[in-house]
Amino acid sequence: MADIQGSYDDLFTAVPRALSALLDEGDAGGSVAVFVDGEPVVDVWGGFADADRANPWQRDTITNVWSVTKTMTALCALILVDRGELDLDAPVGRYWPEFAGAGKEKVLVRHVLAHTAGLPDWDGPVEELYDWPAATARLAARTPQWEPGSAAGYHSLTQGFLVGEVVRRITGRGPGEFFAEEVAGPLRADFHIGLSAEHDHRMAPAIPPASHDEDYVAAAADSGAPPTAGTRMRVRDGNSVAWRRAEIPAANGVGNARSVGLVQSVMACGGAVRGMRLLSRAGCDRARQEQFSGKDRVLGMPIRWGLGYGLFDNTFGWGGWGGSLVVIDPEARMTVAYVTNQMREPADDTRGLEMVMAAYEGLQGLRT
Repeated sequence: MADIQGSYDDLFTAVPRALSALLDEGDAGGSVAVFVDGEPVVDVWGGFADADRANPWQRDTITNVWSVTKTMTALCALILVDRGELDLDAPVGRYWPEFAGAGKEKVLVRHVLAHTAGLPDWDGPVEELYDWPAATARLAARTPQWEPGSAAGYHSLTQGFLVGEVVRRITGRGPGEFFAEEVAGPLRADFHIGLSAEHDHRMAPAIPPASHDEDYVAAAADSGAPPTAGTRMRVRDGNSVAWRRAEIPAANGVGNARSVGLVQSVMACGGAVRGMRLLSRAGCDRARQEQFSGKDRVLGMPIRWGLGYGLFDNTFGWGGWGGSLVVIDPEARMTVAYVTNQMREPADDTRGLEMVMAAYEGLQGLRT
């Protein structure tokens, strides 16, 4: 079996075993963390940080977690709601006046968090994603594809700019800076929205699925999903230095399972972790308020959206392109995070779910 580094409670041996099995199957590298009551019961990693398998995955290796970043950006918005600085029922235009034109007067803050704003597609060049003023100006000029709030369509790249610009207008800080100062800093979490050059040596680039090269593009897991008009993202774009340096708060967050699990433990533990309170309990519960239930127009499958998180029975969270995932169970006060540099085809990728199920095996023993 592949060698696994790190530590874990003996009750949770199924988790490192599951990670080892994935590496044996051919995955390059990854990390898994399970937090219960805000403390790690699993913090393991293994494999390699590069496609050539020359550099072992280390304790401090970090990688792009793609859309898991959305949970971090949502947390920023929920903090502002909790502080009374952001009203979920206010039009986005209240905070961002230029946004209110082109039929978007009725787009509410809750709509952009719940993928119901009608602006799912990024239709500009990839390079414009790296230019915050240009990206937000493009979105401010757009017309919704449907009546805001009436349908859902996954805003894969646009959601981060929509929520992030509201954060910036309220606080005067970009979402990456706000997250660093208000969330990652206090928690000492190694997660970044916009990565500075000092961390480049720790970065594990994304590795396309077998039989694909770096021109591999993002697509919905359901092959029956309708095509969208948006610009197609390639792996090589996400591996570029320009992508890494930019703030793309729906998709370019960089971290490892430890940092993802630590931050989202705030949501599992009623708003406070390690003596740091970021949200009230009501603020955490707000994230799970269902905003939409039905077939998502972009993903092509049934989904329930909360405020910035997908809802799954009694749990919530979200996954990223290529396989990374975070799942939060507030009843169990548990968070499971899986982060990998090895991409797989979405329709065939059950790795994150395997990690979650392995964590529940340990939780059952812990609670008896």
